[in-house]
This record gives sequence, C-alpha cells and structure tokens, in this order.
Amino acid sequence: MTGDEPTDEEIVQTASDAAEGLIFSRYKQSDVRDYDVTVTFKDGVLEVDVYLNAPEDEADPERVADDAALAAREAVDELFAA
Repeated sequence: MTGDEPTDEEIVQTASDAAEGLIFSRYKQSDVRDYDVTVTFKDGVLEVDVYLNAPEDEADPERVADDAALAAREAVDELFAA
C-alpha cells in the first residue's frame, strides 16, 4: 500500500479472509457443516457477522464464531495501521 486509505473492497475482503482463516484454523474444512461471514463497511463503520455450524466436540462453535469476528476487526485495524 502506498499510504493511501484502503478501499471499502479491501477492507471487506481483509475482514472476510481473516474470519474464514480463523474458522479453518480451528476446524478441518470437512467438519464444518455450514458457515457464513457477512462483512459490511459503510460510512466508516465495520460490521462483521459470523454464523458457524460445526461439531461441538472439537471447539465451541459459538466461541469460534465470536473469535472469527474479532479476528476480522483486528485485521482491518492492522490494515489501517499499515
């Protein structure tokens, strides 16, 4: 990046990639029944919503979804700091 502010598209993609990356760092892809990462960035406000349907025997899916949303926000913070 050249010091310019990231585009809305870059912000959304960065957040989405981070959330998905965290999910699949905790679960094997074949174990995840369904997931959805919804990211919006409008008027300087980032919204991240993560839905995860996965077995509870490996990790708590609700906790992983929350952690994925946090990872998405942190990735965007790092994007702005770069």
